[in-house]
Order: sequence, then structure tokens, then C-alpha cells
Amino acid sequence: MNTIENFSLKEYNTFGIEAKAKQFVSVSSSEELIEVLKTNSSTPIFILGGGSNMLLTKDIDALVIHINLKGKKIIREDADFAWVEGMAGENWHEFVLWTIEQGLGGLENLSLIPGNVGTTPIQNIGAYGVEIKDTFDHCTAISKKTGEEVTFDRDACKFDYRESIFKNEAKDQFVITKVVYKLTKRNHKKNTSYGAIEQELASNNIIHPTLKDISNAVISIRNSKLPNPKELGNSGSFFKNPIVPMAEFKKIQSQFPDMPFYKISENEIKVPAGWLIETAGFKGKKFGNAGIHSKQALVLVNYGQATGNEIWEVSKHIQQTIWDKFGIKIEAEVNII
Repeated sequence: MNTIENFSLKEYNTFGIEAKAKQFVSVSSSEELIEVLKTNSSTPIFILGGGSNMLLTKDIDALVIHINLKGKKIIREDADFAWVEGMAGENWHEFVLWTIEQGLGGLENLSLIPGNVGTTPIQNIGAYGVEIKDTFDHCTAISKKTGEEVTFDRDACKFDYRESIFKNEAKDQFVITKVVYKLTKRNHKKNTSYGAIEQELASNNIIHPTLKDISNAVISIRNSKLPNPKELGNSGSFFKNPIVPMAEFKKIQSQFPDMPFYKISENEIKVPAGWLIETAGFKGKKFGNAGIHSKQALVLVNYGQATGNEIWEVSKHIQQTIWDKFGIKIEAEVNII
């Protein structure tokens, strides 16, 4: 392990923002992580995973610890399920494809989501009707304060829509080192009714889709809408889909009868943030080097040498406009650093 001073993080965040870490070290095992934490107990610490869910608006005046723990394996199984362990530094999409190759179901709808395995419980990542909490069994984390390993089961994680204990009361207290998912070996619960999956399968004349077929459909849909971060800096969906109380939604719907929606409960409605942003006229707009992607209004992009603050200002402008036009607050899904 080498600690590097004044380290550029441009290649370590998917927005491609130029920002520097006061110090930087990459760890490839839990033992190395514990050693670094103990050695730097009085030093400000910043944990870096895949860099896909953050917007850097400034240099990081701290020791940045890059979590580069690798490995994936089936740790136990029975006739119906396999418990699969992924180390925190594993690329998420590659991990999903590997589980499908093993014939295991549950993660196929989450194909091509950027980031690493270790960040999946933090955000409770989700797409096309599936969330991590649906297959999550437990994760192992190391306390930044004590250096001890702690196990969090699904209840302990307090999952909610794009939320978990790691974003709230346990924020910045733990470093996730590995995650275990409970996946199906047979009788897979295939979710093809959300979004454009059925349409994509039908266009390929697939009536009885395999896990791989569903994954391929999701990949095709995402590729058609989302830019490759290596070609155009972005962090995927920048905003959460807002959840609106039923009474409030009905008032808004009377003004905008074409507004799409998903019923969450008797009292709550989820509205697609992408539709709100596109309807407000932002899709494809540029503000200097920052802007909104031309194919997906949920995606903010770095068209060139944009700073994090420039992208942040665009996001705040969008939020204010949506509030003024619809009376709906949309929140950033991306962490603003």
C-alpha cells in the first residue's frame, strides 16, 4: 500500500470531474483496510468505491481510501437458493453477469447499473421493478471508529426507496467489505412487466425469456437511453423519482392529466422524475459544459471540462423549475461532495 499525496480523482469518478485528494491509498483486503483505519485514526477519512454515485464539487481534504477488494463465490446453497458473496470492489455489472452464468436469478433486472458491489446496500439500488432489498441477505462492514467487523442483515439495514441505514443514522460510520445475496436456483421470479422490458423482448420474438434474455433486454434499454461514462461523464440517474401523497397527486394530475405514475400504496404515488424534467423542457439542454442528456432527462452530463459546481448549479435549477411548475420536490440520488 502506497499513500499518494495530492492525487487526482478524475479517473475515479464517473462524471470525470477534476478534483484532488489530499492523500490517496487503495486497499485490496479487509486487513489492509483495518490497518489504514487504525494508523490514521485521527485523520479525516473519505471512502471511495466505484465513484459512480457522487458529484465532486471540491478537492477532498482527507485521506481517500479506495476500496478495491475483489472476489465472488457461492458460500452455501440448498435445492432452491444459493447465497452468493461479492467483495465490495467487484464491478456490479460484471458481478450480475456472473450470477446469471451460474444460473442464479434475482439480479438480472439490475444489469448495467454503474458502480461496485459494496455500494449496492447503501443506495438500495433498483431498476425495472427490482431493488437490492429483494435479494439482500447480509453484508459485512468494518467500523471506522473501532476497526471491528459488524454484520448487517436486511432488517438492520432499514431499506427504503434509495435509502438505508448507511445513508442515515450509520452514515460515514462503516465501510462495507462484502455483500451476500440470496438468489434463486429454480422457480425464478422473472419481473418483465416494468418499463420497456416486455416490449424489448417482444421485438426480439422472445415469449419465454431466460434470465440472460431479461438481462440483455435491460442492457439494450439502458444503452439506448444512458451514455457510457467513459465517453460522456455522468452518474446515471441523477434524481430520485418523487413519492407524492395521493391527495396532492390528484391536484397536480388535474392540471397535468398525461402525467405517468405508479401507485406505491393507498396513500402514495411515485411520479417519474424523468417525465417531469422532460416536460419542463430540460431534455437535451446544455449550460456551458454541463447539461441534460438528449435521450434521458434523468441524466446530467459533463460535456467537456465542466466543474462539479457547474453540474450542481444545473441540478438546482432543475429542482427549482420542477417545484415552480408542478409543486413537486425532486431530490438528488447522487451524493454531492
